[in-house]
Amino acid sequence: MGSPITRIPHLDEVDASLRRYPVVALLGARQVGKTTLARQVIAGGGDDTTHFDLEDPADLSRLADPMLALKPLRGLVVLDEVQRKPDLFPILRVLADRPDTPARFLVLGSASPELLRQSSESLAGRIHYHELPGFNLAEVGADESPGALGRLWLRGGFPRAYLAASDADSAEWRQDFIRTFLERDLPALGIRIPAPTLRRFWTMLAHYHAQVWNGSELARAFGVAHTTVRGYLDLLDAALVLRQLQPWHENLGKRQVKSPKIYIADSGLLHSLLGIETTEGLESHPKVGASWEGFVIEQILSRLRLRWDQCWFWATHAGAELDLLVITEHGRRGFEIKRTTAPKITPSMRHAIADLGLDRLDVIHAGEHSFPLAERIQALSMRRLLTDIGPLEP
Repeated sequence: MGSPITRIPHLDEVDASLRRYPVVALLGARQVGKTTLARQVIAGGGDDTTHFDLEDPADLSRLADPMLALKPLRGLVVLDEVQRKPDLFPILRVLADRPDTPARFLVLGSASPELLRQSSESLAGRIHYHELPGFNLAEVGADESPGALGRLWLRGGFPRAYLAASDADSAEWRQDFIRTFLERDLPALGIRIPAPTLRRFWTMLAHYHAQVWNGSELARAFGVAHTTVRGYLDLLDAALVLRQLQPWHENLGKRQVKSPKIYIADSGLLHSLLGIETTEGLESHPKVGASWEGFVIEQILSRLRLRWDQCWFWATHAGAELDLLVITEHGRRGFEIKRTTAPKITPSMRHAIADLGLDRLDVIHAGEHSFPLAERIQALSMRRLLTDIGPLEP
């Protein structure tokens, strides 16, 4: 079932990338809507289009001799689930280097360490990567639909989870997704770690959501070496179901945290791993604040069109911290996220402004209104995020 929501910014970015690069990789977790977006790219283009689904045995047979099958093609060539045939990448390099670029290639893949390594080594300078996340506030019409924000937070951004007929149906879909992801999808990517082991680890990470990574503590709890749990962490990160927000540190004369913070990539998956199925269950859960933090960060980055690896958090061992730091040529901007309707200035905020030289600090809160708290500090309503956040430029 495809999503009826047309994801215009992603569609425009993929179209623009196909004009600049011979190969564009559209990456995302399984079931996040990559095939639907590719169909929208095809529908909007005037070129001849050829589509291969590498989960279809007939299409795999057509690609038994990849060079013979792909070389005559013109226009747009779509290769769906390309991670199932990584030996295509050297062939794509040869085809991408032809004069006049008779064909351009849109490759869709569920990211994995091997996929990223193969594509980057074979297609250096010829490929552009575009990550497709779940739905965001703008795509679900949160500025027009009062219930869309809460629904997106509870259910997450996977199209089938968000668009399900009921919260119960959404929760069932997400549990099925987790099981299929661990038992079928990861083994198909060459991952040989037993599904129950990764399920237990992923669930443990859900309880550490929005906390600083402590590999030694998790290793003791899990009964393995810290290098083993670090490998599990990086695997889930590469599969795009986990986020690592890196720490910012500079010479401030203070001891600063230097380990990343860990977030389950989708709030709906987080809630399923925690056993949360309803809004009432979420609001009464001990991890409600941490869940809110991860969800809001995802929406901020989506609105500002930033990736997680373009941002940081900041924390000192003395207790000062900042949830999100964005540094651009236009200056430094900070974000604090509070699950409250009455945000207040804290000493930590003042330390962040002074120590990091912030030009602006936005306190994202759960209340109805946006208003100034102090010079360079703005309380920004999550309900008004789409209109009030403002661009990164001054």
